[in-house]
Amino acid sequence: MKKIFLVLLAVTLLFSVSACSNTGSEQVLEGDLESILDKIYESSELSEDFKEYTLPGLITSEITEENCEYHLGKSGLEYEEAIVSEPEMMGSPYALCLVRAKEGADIEKLKSEIKENVNPNKWVCVGVDPSNIIVDNIGDLVILIMSDTDAQALHSAFLALGK
Repeated sequence: MKKIFLVLLAVTLLFSVSACSNTGSEQVLEGDLESILDKIYESSELSEDFKEYTLPGLITSEITEENCEYHLGKSGLEYEEAIVSEPEMMGSPYALCLVRAKEGADIEKLKSEIKENVNPNKWVCVGVDPSNIIVDNIGDLVILIMSDTDAQALHSAFLALGK
């Protein structure tokens, strides 16, 4: 009787955990990438140093086929559109990329290719600790964050957009 109870309990726990987990694959973030980026910055609990020194000097640029390898680590990635937000003048290494995958794309493969290939030392004289590289997604939107200071705050703000 105890064994049956333990098996039923284990199955119940398994289903409850899987029902509560959220991979973000079902959700879709509507809007253009620049608007989503603005929402991330507006809702992030950023450090005062980031707000004062990094945020005012950020520029947003399109990621193209020509600069894809520099920003995402690999050329030939298949995506619909992508942007990068980074300092115009590099005081410290920082980049936030948003990548909208093509319809039907393998999101996990795209995330893996970015995570495995992005260069944490792509900037002259500075780099990001590899543990501070975050690649995640909500639906078809993949985010890449490289920052030694506010990566977790930015990631949390991104994930909150999917709720």
